[in-house]
Amino acid sequence: MKFQTQHRLLSIFSFSSLTDIVFLLLIFFLLTSSFVIQPGIRVQLPRAEAAERESQRHVVITVARNGDIFLNDRQVTLESLGGFLQSAVGERRDQMVIIKADQQVSLQMAVQVMDVAKGIGVSKLLIATQPNP
Repeated sequence: MKFQTQHRLLSIFSFSSLTDIVFLLLIFFLLTSSFVIQPGIRVQLPRAEAAERESQRHVVITVARNGDIFLNDRQVTLESLGGFLQSAVGERRDQMVIIKADQQVSLQMAVQVMDVAKGIGVSKLLIATQPNP
């Protein structure tokens, strides 16, 4: 018994396999993009109702939960913070200095950091917060 085979071109192209691949790629990129984190020191900022977004490049002082102090991602001590902050601010004493302190940091530590900034003549201090969901 001989079977007949026909060799003809498909007149209809099925897009279902192509659609599945594109959909899987979309899901992959959406999931991986949510894991991209902002580089820097990991702190849990306090929440506030009226939080503002940072729009320009400012000097950032980060106080971690364990008491470590960072000036623009460079670790410093409380004693050396004044000198490094003065060189970071330069002649622009009206430049905004943002303090990112973890929720668990004592108020005394945050006040000491503010005192150092005020001691070198910084006039604009801002405490970073997270907006409430």
